[in-house]
Amino acid sequence: MLTLILIAITCLVSILCFTGTLNGNKLLFNAYSVWHRKEWYRMLTYGLVHGGWGHLFFNMLTLFFFGRVVEQYFVLAFGNTLGSVLYIVLYISAVSVSSVWDLVKFRDDWNYNAVGASGAVSAILFASILFEPTMGIYIYLIPIPVPGYIFAPLYLLYCWYMAKRNMDNIGHSAHFWGAVYGLVFPLLCRPDIFRHFLSQLGL
Repeated sequence: MLTLILIAITCLVSILCFTGTLNGNKLLFNAYSVWHRKEWYRMLTYGLVHGGWGHLFFNMLTLFFFGRVVEQYFVLAFGNTLGSVLYIVLYISAVSVSSVWDLVKFRDDWNYNAVGASGAVSAILFASILFEPTMGIYIYLIPIPVPGYIFAPLYLLYCWYMAKRNMDNIGHSAHFWGAVYGLVFPLLCRPDIFRHFLSQLGL
């Protein structure tokens, strides 16, 4: 249910920005504005804005499939109320945490902007891998699912490599740090989740 609410809010704000009803430029992540003008709200609002319909669709599709898994496990691990609260905290805090690296790196670059929930979605994806490491994950152009415990290190290496090369307009570092945060947050809340992770791998 909470996953659907997050999707609905994100879609609503993004669509309002697409149509010009909302000014997306006021919501996007601009490192210079955050650092020098203290517009800290941008560390959250940029996760509600997307670069186009495809960007919005793939982020929300990923959130729909994996968010429900994490939401259910949080409720099982922490109970209905606390589990729901922690799930929302994970998602919202991941929006900000995933962009801290870029904030520091590009704080003096007026032209550096970012939009999208990709960092938070990466956190949710990796939290789901922590709970179900053998779960199959489909990758574009690969017709068979890749187990989460294999997908995770490959994804992190890819994000790190692409962020270092800086060849496109994709926020690879936000994907990387969001993914790492998705692993760390549940373990900070309940360290024995790691034993569950190992047991799922037969270790």
